[in-house]
Amino acid sequence: MSQRYRLIHMRVSVIGGGTITNDEADRAEAVGRELGRRGHTVVCGGLGGTMEAVCRGAKDADGTTIGILPGDRRTAANEYVDVPIATGLAHARNALVPMNGDAVIALSGGVGTLSEIAFAGIYGRPIVGLETHEIDGFEIETVETPAAAVDAVEAALE
Repeated sequence: MSQRYRLIHMRVSVIGGGTITNDEADRAEAVGRELGRRGHTVVCGGLGGTMEAVCRGAKDADGTTIGILPGDRRTAANEYVDVPIATGLAHARNALVPMNGDAVIALSGGVGTLSEIAFAGIYGRPIVGLETHEIDGFEIETVETPAAAVDAVEAALE
């Protein structure tokens, strides 16, 4: 992929917990803000916690957000989702979140986040971890800052 195309637009799935601390919310919001500032679209699960924080950050930077919801109502999306996609699939929608991104940024979370990391691996999506799970034998590039996370997904798709 050319440098020019990469800088124009990509979709990045951001995954993480539905219940998070203030520090985790600040980190997710910073990731969203950095993605939005660079013109990338955020894909997430569309609800609260990490999903709401990353969307809020993206919207602060005039970015676009897509929420892939577990239920059958688009109105369940958090207020920062531009494009809500109702699936009616419950946790099975976790397969669709990484599938719809060109790369994945994984933040802290529980077993739902872990399942999305696994699906990202199945679909061959580059995975960048920022305070997330460490999985032996699984390729996750670990970074220390939101900007480094976005740098890493951009570099992985060059």
